[in-house]
Formats: sequence, structure tokens, C-alpha cells
Amino acid sequence: MLIGITAAALAGGAFAISTGVSSAGENCNGLDTALQNNLSFIADQKANPDALSDARIANRQAVVDLINQRRVVAGCTDDVQAVAPPVKAPTAAPTKTTKAPTKAPTKTTPAPTKTTEAPAGNAGTGDVVCKGSTVTLSGEAGAPAASSGTFPIGTTLRVTNLDNNKSITVKVATPSGSCVLLNDAAFEQVRESGKFLIRRAVIERIG
Repeated sequence: MLIGITAAALAGGAFAISTGVSSAGENCNGLDTALQNNLSFIADQKANPDALSDARIANRQAVVDLINQRRVVAGCTDDVQAVAPPVKAPTAAPTKTTKAPTKAPTKTTPAPTKTTEAPAGNAGTGDVVCKGSTVTLSGEAGAPAASSGTFPIGTTLRVTNLDNNKSITVKVATPSGSCVLLNDAAFEQVRESGKFLIRRAVIERIG
């Protein structure tokens, strides 16, 4: 059954179809436009169908037949064709992105630190000073200390006796005319038994 023929014609083109109107004065341009619109709608439904496409196509085809009848009466001779429906591109499948493997950080092994061992009895290594000097007694009493004509009072020195590898760390307490002299208490800790002169000594400034 043809349904909504007048409404469908209005939707399809720029004219109305009514059973009481003469077609003698109808404009071919309007008829052609209405025909093309309805043909294009049918073509689009055929290209992209859904559940209601068949009913829509049947309804519009009835409108097309009626428009063609009026075109004949009006003397319209143009070959009206549907406008090709747009081609809908297929939905592209989601692109799978492969994540590059994360490069593990390179582990850097620090180079071993070279440690210079101090002679036995030394707490550390200082600046060697007064090379070649001998060390003897200053004759002063009191707690272990040193006197010097090279370093100011308060300087910390380490004296090592290389003959027995004994050493002592003392502060300069008084001035003297030598690089370093040890008082009785300090000398006693590094001397060789029966000797009052250290010929092979290393003197280091450590503070």
C-alpha cells in the first residue's frame, strides 16, 4: 500500500503533489530536482541498507513514478539521474602498536680505588718534609711534643724511625734550630735501644 505519498514528495523535492491541481503549468526544473532527490535517496538506501530500507525504497519509488508521470505531462525531457551516494570507507581495524623493549640501564662498575698503605704504626700519610734530616733529642721534659725551626707552633708532625718502623705523632710546642727535635717522652717511643739519634727518619706534616 502506498503511504504518505504527499509527504514523501515534499521531502523529495520542491513541489507538492495534490490530486486537485492541474499539471499543465508545472515547472520542469522543480520536477527534475524532486526526481533527482528521490532517486538519490533510493540509491543511498541500496548502498547502505538497514532493517527499514526496503520500506523506504518502496515508498520513494511510488513518488518517483508519480513525478515521472507529471514530467511527461509537463513535457520535461532531461535525463535525470541519482547523485551517486558517498562510499563509506570500511572501519579500519585498530592498529596494534608494538612497544619497543626498554633497554636496561647499563650498570657501571666503578674502578677500584688504589689505596697506599702507610708504614706500620702510621695513622695516615702526610706531606713528607725535611727529607734526609736526622732526628734527635731536644732535652725538654713533659708530654710527648716537638720543637722546630721550620714549622710554626701548633703544627702536627709524624716522625717515623725506619730502622724499627716505629712512629709518633706530635705537635710543635717550641721553636728550635732544626727541622724537628723530639722531647724526651716522644723520642723514647721511637728510639732504638741505646741510641740517641735517628738517622733514617721520615718526617711528615699532617696538620
